[in-house]
Amino acid sequence: MALTNGGAIPTPIPAPASSNLVLILDYGSQYTHLITRRIRQLSVLSLCISGTSPLSAITSLSPKAIILSGGPHSVHLPSSPSFPDGFLRYVQENNVHVLGICYGMQLLVQKLGGEVAEGEKQEYGKMEIEVAKESALYGADDVGGHQTVWMSHGDEAVRLPDGFEVVAKSTQGAFAGIEDRTRRFYGLQYHPEVTHSTKGMETLRRFLFDVCGLSADWKMQDVLEEEIRTINSMVGPNDHVICALSGGVDSTVAATLVHKAIGDRLHCVFVDNGLLRYKERERVMSTFESDLHLPVTCIDASEQFLTNLKGVKDPETKRKIIGREFIAVFDEFAQGLESKLGKRPEYLVQGTLYPDVIESCPPPGSGRSHSHTIKSHHNVGGLPKDMKLKLIEPLKLLFKDEVRKLGSILNVPESFLKRHPFPGPGLAVRVLGDVTEGNALETLRQVDEIFVQGIKDAGLYDKIWQAFAVFLPVQSVGVQGDQRTHSHVVALRAITSEDGMTADWYYFEHKFLVNVVSKICNNVRGVNRVCLDITSKPPATVEWE
Repeated sequence: MALTNGGAIPTPIPAPASSNLVLILDYGSQYTHLITRRIRQLSVLSLCISGTSPLSAITSLSPKAIILSGGPHSVHLPSSPSFPDGFLRYVQENNVHVLGICYGMQLLVQKLGGEVAEGEKQEYGKMEIEVAKESALYGADDVGGHQTVWMSHGDEAVRLPDGFEVVAKSTQGAFAGIEDRTRRFYGLQYHPEVTHSTKGMETLRRFLFDVCGLSADWKMQDVLEEEIRTINSMVGPNDHVICALSGGVDSTVAATLVHKAIGDRLHCVFVDNGLLRYKERERVMSTFESDLHLPVTCIDASEQFLTNLKGVKDPETKRKIIGREFIAVFDEFAQGLESKLGKRPEYLVQGTLYPDVIESCPPPGSGRSHSHTIKSHHNVGGLPKDMKLKLIEPLKLLFKDEVRKLGSILNVPESFLKRHPFPGPGLAVRVLGDVTEGNALETLRQVDEIFVQGIKDAGLYDKIWQAFAVFLPVQSVGVQGDQRTHSHVVALRAITSEDGMTADWYYFEHKFLVNVVSKICNNVRGVNRVCLDITSKPPATVEWE
């Protein structure tokens, strides 16, 4: 795993040691990192770098297989991204298998001398394909049968390069699966990585193990050992390190991992920024002391944060202010340690995850120069450029469920690992608008507590990825106690997900919703209307801001 310093987002190089690396070249598809995730689910190490990375970045990783991702481009445009000069020669000389997906397949076809044209009928969403023959990607049982897949393309391959054959077509006649076994080139015009492609994982499994001959040899224990080696190589034997501990799963696992590597030279800091949930400070500090036995200093900086957020309504500005103020707190804490220890700590540990990086900015080496920033996470895109502390982010290439597995190996209590995610900017991104106006924060805390406690009482907490309330900047007319009210509106959101990259809303029973809404309106002063958010991701994100 790569670690960073100075707030920069890294290309994930050098890679963890593995003889079975699958490298994804990212051309901007919203599903690119889901490919990475699916391959890891099959216990094969996968990493993702920009599709326009220099050839040296690819060769330095010595991949056994390369997947060219989809993307929103047309191969006919001069500005469209492509793999570097010498790529085709390199994969041929080194027996590397290449799989092109959607745009990646079209790029492969065009560069090898085939023809790609604008399709007569564009194909988007769920479609049917028919498997024409047994092949590397499809088994004998698939031949003549139909599979539901997820298409997303306007262009299509109309003439294949020499040596290729069609092994599957869409019901509209488009080439859906192609391969050239002799030269080890393969292509899919659909997304096997999404759950809508019913046999997508089976196809990826065949490609990895039957076609490429890889082994399922990537394990969380390997990640742990790799990270400890990396941390010890960065941090000197007399160096001290600060850890930003939020009380969430990510920062707790990161802190536990670094503590295992360097012991008591780790100094954890829990910052009360005034944006925490109901009694969060008391609950978290108690857990740290009784269950995790980590040395933690609690700093109350709520006035500092809320003063700087006063009047701010733009969500991106909120996130950047919060990121800046967190670093200011840690810098001040580092100064205090310097006077006590005689040496200033140089490093700051954060529990940044792969989805945080993906959503925050166009990081070098992840292809996001071809897609859009979704939001700046306070601990990634929101960090000040002139920060003095260097970052250690041992979880930066992991997804949430992988972090939980790592935490289990580190003996972090299961009850802690099962906690729902809580955003680093806290309730600032759940109060739409100015968080300092009126009693918005306190109102939200009460609503959120009733909702989440209701979920726990109903035995649903472990079935839901994340649940929370949102304070809306609108008021509505209601009737409470036989009197007209003009009060606040709140929204409830609960989602199911595997890794936070995609999500669906949780289907509550009618009785549960009736009870929760009744408790909120009867117990939280100033709320007379409750809405339920039933939007998936995409098109929405998990948080509202």
